[in-house]
Amino acid sequence: MKEKGIEMYLVKRVKEVGGKAYKFVSPGNTAVPDRICILPKGNVVFVECKASGKFPTPLQQKVIDSFRLLGHHVLVINSKETVDTFIKVIKEEIK
Repeated sequence: MKEKGIEMYLVKRVKEVGGKAYKFVSPGNTAVPDRICILPKGNVVFVECKASGKFPTPLQQKVIDSFRLLGHHVLVINSKETVDTFIKVIKEEIK
């Protein structure tokens, strides 16, 4: 599946659990994650979407690692199944 399809599926599923999945654009800063997911109960997760079977570029991975070092949650999602697993975890968190 193409990245755009996975990203749109993520947005739809996040809305289903009462969250928002904002497009993340940071002028002057390349390789930031695609989405900031604002979720119930104060959870915030950055998400890098990739096409099926694809992974972050070295620069994207460097940015992901830097966010994680600052204590933030960052996911790489490259399938609908991964989106579904993410949503399942979120549903457990907001019970």
